[in-house]
Amino acid sequence: MNDARDKGTISMGLVHEALLVATARNLDTAAMLRQAGIEEGLLGAPRARVPAVTYARLWAALADAMDDEFFGMDSHPMRRGSYRLMCHAVLGCTTLGHALQRMLSFLRVVLDDLRGELHCEGEHAWIRLHDHGPPRRMFTYATWLMLVHGLACWLVRKRIPLLEASFRCAEPADAGDYRVRFCETSIFNAPVTQVRIARPLLELKVVETEANVRAFLRDAPANVLVKYRNDVSISSMVRRRLRMLRPEAWPELKDLASTMCMSSPTLQRRLQVEGLNYQRLKDELRRDIAIELLANASLPVTDIAAQVGFQDASAFHRAFKKWTGVSPGSYRRGSETAVRKTLP
Repeated sequence: MNDARDKGTISMGLVHEALLVATARNLDTAAMLRQAGIEEGLLGAPRARVPAVTYARLWAALADAMDDEFFGMDSHPMRRGSYRLMCHAVLGCTTLGHALQRMLSFLRVVLDDLRGELHCEGEHAWIRLHDHGPPRRMFTYATWLMLVHGLACWLVRKRIPLLEASFRCAEPADAGDYRVRFCETSIFNAPVTQVRIARPLLELKVVETEANVRAFLRDAPANVLVKYRNDVSISSMVRRRLRMLRPEAWPELKDLASTMCMSSPTLQRRLQVEGLNYQRLKDELRRDIAIELLANASLPVTDIAAQVGFQDASAFHRAFKKWTGVSPGSYRRGSETAVRKTLP
C-alpha cells in the first residue's frame, strides 16, 4: 500500500469544467473521454471521481482536439506547443523571479484576455492575474495559475509554497479540489485573482536545463496537474502516513495523533479546518485507492476489495456506490477502454 506518488482523485465536477467549451462547440467529447479512460456514464454521477493521472490524460486529449492548451477559455487560442515554447523560453533564466517575469510576458503575448504581473512588497510577492468584465470561471483562473506555478516548481525542483490564494469568482461547489492544488487559505469574490509567496523564493536558482526538458515536456501541460500539489496540509500528511499501512492496520485517531506529536483534539480540529474528520478521510482514501486499482483492468474486483480492507466483495460494492454514486464496474469499463487503446 505504500505509494509516495499518491495524488488522490479529481471530482467529476472538474471533468465537466474541462469539457465545457468543447461541449458548447459540439466537439466529440465522447472520443476524448474514451481516450482518457473515463466511462461516459460517469458524467451523470456527480459524486464520482477519477484518478488524477486519468484527468491529466483528458487535458491532453482536449488540447489535441481543440488545438488549444487553454481549452477555449480565451478569445485567442493557446495553440498546441505554446507551453513547450514557454518552457524553452525560461530555461535561460538564472533565478525564479526572472523566470516568472518571462513566463508572464510570454502568456501576455499568447493570450488576449488575461494578463499576469509579478508584484513585490516587503517580504511578500504576488503573482496577479488581471482580466476584464465579469469574473470568469474558477477553472479558468486555476488553469492559468497551474501552468505558471507548475513550470516554476519544475524549474527549481521543489514545490513553491503558496501562502494565500484569492480569486475574483464566487466559491465553486468543488473548491476542495482547488484547495488541494493550491492552498487551504483561499479567498473568493476577491477584487483580484492572485497567489502570494515568500519574496526570498524569487532568488532561487533555476536548476533545470535543456537536458531534462524533454522528459518534462513529454506530458506537458497535463503533467502539472499531478505534480507540485499542496502536500503540507494536515490531511495530506495523514494520507501519506496511512498509505504506508494496509487499511486493517490504520491506527485509531488518538494513536495517530500521538505519532504526529499532537493531541487528538488538536488533530481533529486541524482536520475540521479542512472540512474533514478522521473517518471521512479514511473513507476517501479507501475510495481513492480503489479508483486507482480499478484503473488496472487486470486486477479482479475481489482483490481490490481486499486491498482496501473489505473481506466481502458485496460490502465493497455497496460502499463504493455510496462513496461515488456508481458501481466499480463503471470505472472498470473506462479503464478497459484506455488499456485497449494502448495495446499494439
